[in-house]
Amino acid sequence: MDATTQTLSAPPHAAKTGFWTLTLGSIGVVYGDIGTSPLYAFREAMVAAGGAHAGGATVIERASILGVVSLILWTLMIIVTLKYVMILLKADNQGEGGTLSLLALAQRALGRSVPAILLTGAIGAALFYGDALITPAISVLSAVEGLKLVTASFEPYVLPITVVIIIALFWVQSRGTAAVSVLFGPITLIWFAVMAIGGIAHIADDLSVLEAINPVHAVNFLLNHGTIGLIALGAVFLSVTGAEALYADLGHFGRKPIQFAWSFVAFPSLILNYLGQGALLLVQPEAIENPFFMLYPSWALIPVVVLATMATIIASQAVITGAYSLTRQAIQLRLLPRMKIQHTSAEQSGQIYMPFVNTLLLIGVLVLVLAFGSSSKLANAYGIAVTGTMVVTAILAIIVVNRHWHWPLPAALALIVPFLVIDLVFLGANLMKLLDGGYVPLIIGAAVVTLMWTWVRGTNLLAQKDRQTEIPLVDLLRSLARKPPPSIPGTAVFLTAHPEYAPVALMHSLKHFKSLHEHNVILTIRTADVPRISDAERVQMDDIVPGFRQVTMTFGYMEEPNVPHGLALCRKLGWKFDIMSTSFLVSRRTLKLAARSGMPPWQSRLFIFLARNAAGATDYFHIPAGRVVEIGTQVNV
Repeated sequence: MDATTQTLSAPPHAAKTGFWTLTLGSIGVVYGDIGTSPLYAFREAMVAAGGAHAGGATVIERASILGVVSLILWTLMIIVTLKYVMILLKADNQGEGGTLSLLALAQRALGRSVPAILLTGAIGAALFYGDALITPAISVLSAVEGLKLVTASFEPYVLPITVVIIIALFWVQSRGTAAVSVLFGPITLIWFAVMAIGGIAHIADDLSVLEAINPVHAVNFLLNHGTIGLIALGAVFLSVTGAEALYADLGHFGRKPIQFAWSFVAFPSLILNYLGQGALLLVQPEAIENPFFMLYPSWALIPVVVLATMATIIASQAVITGAYSLTRQAIQLRLLPRMKIQHTSAEQSGQIYMPFVNTLLLIGVLVLVLAFGSSSKLANAYGIAVTGTMVVTAILAIIVVNRHWHWPLPAALALIVPFLVIDLVFLGANLMKLLDGGYVPLIIGAAVVTLMWTWVRGTNLLAQKDRQTEIPLVDLLRSLARKPPPSIPGTAVFLTAHPEYAPVALMHSLKHFKSLHEHNVILTIRTADVPRISDAERVQMDDIVPGFRQVTMTFGYMEEPNVPHGLALCRKLGWKFDIMSTSFLVSRRTLKLAARSGMPPWQSRLFIFLARNAAGATDYFHIPAGRVVEIGTQVNV
């Protein structure tokens, strides 16, 4: 990862949105996922805890109900409130959060790129894609399944309706969501209100459910239920899926709006709803079939199902957008090859669409829905991806607290390790469902890590090969000074990742054309380990010798590299040029499998495939296509 000095600073967010607007927006985007977990989390935890049918009647131990409710309440308190809202939201990388932001912050704090830390961050990012696939599948399925309570005749239509909703959801991505996203906050706010009302309406059914606030019930449940307790603990974790969004969306909404929305809207509504579901089961054990929807009277079922479906679509939209954002960050941090990125909003830079990622997500979600068929079965696949990401976040947080916050190592460990231990316990509990579907996010994560590892390893191998054949730029300029080639009018811009060496395109230009342009620019585009770079620090320009100039453009890992924008800044620094007499010379490599490669043959073939399908530099850097000259080279890997 190319890194600039630590003095680089990001500009403040362009949009000075009001606190209440940001708070409402965070309710829709940040809490959409965790806000839909009551649809299935309590039900699955109670089934895992031993809810059983005996002689036609449902039998559930009172201690189990109180224990599960207590576990959910304290899981929300410890993991979400303490770990994320109170601690991790302060571990921001110049206002940005998320696994890759934390990775960049840890790398900068260490002052170097550490392979083990890079791999840890890559694993956390890879597991997010598992979450991005499972969240739309389980959320939409669980909402549509509420139709079965209206009438059993709806049951055959649950899967088809779910498939249609999911296809429509991914189909509209290319058109952008800016026009409808303003409704996300209000709809989700109504959803939280409906959840709270449903819970309040049933808490009075059995006020003893309030005893679950005492954590002793949670501890006793785990101590008295052995393996069943651990299996139930894995299902309890479903109640905090989406907690990572608190941290990942920090840059979009800011710390205070996210904290306020959790403390006064999301958290109270979730507590009331889970208490209500618990009270319902205490007096009506047969409600274990679907305790969430049974909180509401029959006349309200269809409106609640419709509202639940809207809430799950919003939750799915948030995680899909998160997958786009994460992919762009991974590309900028050199973890993935360049991909086509389309902007869907002229006002919001974060509104992007990535066709390749969207297609893969759609296929993956449909496969999961059709393969598992119900939210209960999909629940077994959920959890591992999120717990794995949380473990990675905790590990990186130790480094940040120690090296970036400058806490003594014992203090950093004392702050974070308790949360890491809890995350590992939940991870272990979820791994018990490995053969029942838990393998799905692990396979997805392993596939993405393999792609990232292959891309990083392959690009490093290419860089080593380049250094073996490249000529230092200083040596080339000395040679040209002794024997100048013919000069032609205009400006040539040569893109290179290593400005200390003569660009490959420059060497081939001299070899084939036997001439040089009147003005030559060695252009290097770097990615900083901060989210954004101010225009004042964007461009660095130095004259090397007459006729040669070195330009370095730096972009944050949350930004999209835009060469024309950087060139406009160069004009302010004194570089006067005419774009119509400027040519961009880019080297296009053709990769071939070497007889003796530095990677296994399968990995070399995978790297070649990724490189061939990567977006070209012209499109990715927004270089005017009519001013580009591509010079081909062949490299064996």
